[in-house]
Amino acid sequence: MGKLNFEILAYEPTELGLLCLRRRELLSQPGTMVTEITLNHEFLMSSYLTESEKALSTIGIQSHAGNNLQVLIGGLGLGYTARAALDSKLVRGCKVVEFLPQVIEWMQSGLVPLSDDLTSDDRLHIVQGDIYALMSESPTEFYDLILIDVDHSPADNLGDGNTNFYTAAGLERAKQHLAPNGILGVWSYAESSPFVDALHSVFNNVRAEPVTVENDLINESQTDWLFFASD
Repeated sequence: MGKLNFEILAYEPTELGLLCLRRRELLSQPGTMVTEITLNHEFLMSSYLTESEKALSTIGIQSHAGNNLQVLIGGLGLGYTARAALDSKLVRGCKVVEFLPQVIEWMQSGLVPLSDDLTSDDRLHIVQGDIYALMSESPTEFYDLILIDVDHSPADNLGDGNTNFYTAAGLERAKQHLAPNGILGVWSYAESSPFVDALHSVFNNVRAEPVTVENDLINESQTDWLFFASD
């Protein structure tokens, strides 16, 4: 057996801990390379299974009756949510707010698979900032779609300051950033009844959408959850 490829592309301290960007060949699929991010040595995301990240955009856009859509995405990651939004001709502009400057630098310097594709699209605008802080402030811009993919789940947050967003009070403030007929979408690895209850208390229409894929790396299916809310 030949030697499998494994490369650390970046390994940097951040406000949230040690962040690692790595590229490796799958042991179970020789010749297949994946790019992964870990935080404090725990798996965060991969370029291998991205269906739910892309579905956050595609389902949100399909659920909106308008065009010329302005999209706000919280969390850049490896860029799959943004790429799926920009794949739609209905999207006029896409702004991504990413907390970690290192992740933005990786995208801009060509270290991740979608770098060239995303940085060449003039509809995309990436800024460094805290999406949760932005959602808590009075709005200066309004968006047809606000898509949040930052935390593991409403109950499993990357930062202590994120918790309030998932409450009725936090959602009321976030709702103010939506344009008329706007949609809020949130990614989660787990179902969350308390979050659904909070959404129902703020929005007229709430939908929890499971996205199930077969993860052949562990020989079992896995389900992520997308929450959508609108009036």
